[in-house]
Amino acid sequence: MDFQYRYTQEQDQFRGEVRAWLSENVPDNMTDPTDPNDRTPEQLEFAHELDKKLAKKGWLFPTMPEEYGGGGLTAEHSTIITEEFKRKRVISPMGSIPAALLVWATDEQKAKFLPPLLSGEMTCNTLLSEPRGGADLAALETRAVRDGDDWLITGTKCWMNRPSEPGFMFGPAVTDPDAPRHRNLGYFAIEVPSPGVTFQSMDLLMGNHSQFIFLDNVRVPGANLIGGDHQGWQVASAALEGLHGGNSLRGAQEDEVFEWGGGGHFPWNDMVGYLQDTEHAGQSLGKDPLVQQLAMDCFMDGHIYTLFAKRNLWMYLSRAELSYHTGQSDVHQRQHDHRNITRLREIMGPYVQLSNRDSRAPMDGLADVASRNEMTSQHGAGSLNIAKVVMARRLNISRTQERMAAIPPPPVTATS
Repeated sequence: MDFQYRYTQEQDQFRGEVRAWLSENVPDNMTDPTDPNDRTPEQLEFAHELDKKLAKKGWLFPTMPEEYGGGGLTAEHSTIITEEFKRKRVISPMGSIPAALLVWATDEQKAKFLPPLLSGEMTCNTLLSEPRGGADLAALETRAVRDGDDWLITGTKCWMNRPSEPGFMFGPAVTDPDAPRHRNLGYFAIEVPSPGVTFQSMDLLMGNHSQFIFLDNVRVPGANLIGGDHQGWQVASAALEGLHGGNSLRGAQEDEVFEWGGGGHFPWNDMVGYLQDTEHAGQSLGKDPLVQQLAMDCFMDGHIYTLFAKRNLWMYLSRAELSYHTGQSDVHQRQHDHRNITRLREIMGPYVQLSNRDSRAPMDGLADVASRNEMTSQHGAGSLNIAKVVMARRLNISRTQERMAAIPPPPVTATS
């Protein structure tokens, strides 16, 4: 069966336009290094300015409505842009659009928040995790107390990248400590900078780009409450669906797991070249039958994830009901990341731990980056065990059942 997607002539012409534009506007010394920790201040500043240029062309957020500053393009065009970004190794866009904002915000709030985000002038983060909450998002300790028309928010969040200033942080806080779990939260947009907001870098396995975020009586206007003051759990659930692949085009791009890409996806096609070019015991390492089996297992696992992701994207664009499907691909991705990195260690041996500063490092140290990233990917956007629980609930094999949270409507497609 042939799973290759066939682009139209118009789409191929658009790819040529994107490729030519990137070649002209992104010099080689401003592309993403192997290790994200090696990004220089000059590269990060260039990436931020590049976001603004892309926004003017409608390529920063291609499928967002034009009325707010998006591209109004199809999902196919967005996929082409993403593929060409990976080919050129463009540093990932500095901003994002929270799915919760698209679902729950009023027209006035969309008009306030979307244009500066879509233009690249401001960036944002989603504040979910807390130091003592673990993977239990409902166990929040951050409090929001009414003060006239405003709210005063106090608490600590963690694991977030620091948004550029100016920017926004979106996340839940307890508005009613006497209400039951899941009915005691509000979801707020906090502007950065704001009095009472401070950051502290966390020295972690993947570097120090993650932050503790301390909120000390931060004053937030009532107009920045997304949804009702007891609907924060529902709003946060919409944000989580996006992080877990419920409405995201990322993860379903053409053969993503076989190309260079952010988020720690290892380019398994490059491993073939490594196996062909590396000698062991007088012959190509790739001729070892055990190595061949490990390499084939890596490819099959990766293809399964790609098919899951493409199925989810097709269902989303077709407006079919997604339930366990997103959890299935999420769980498989985390598990196959772990299996494949373990196989990579068996193939490359101790060399897999060498960074790009060592001339003996395979693939310029990319294996080391992927190995470290795999450990953190088991816990991102909720831990692996939470992902399994969500999938079980949607398969109706758990003590409790649940449906998928509300997600933004799909963008237009080439055939719609």
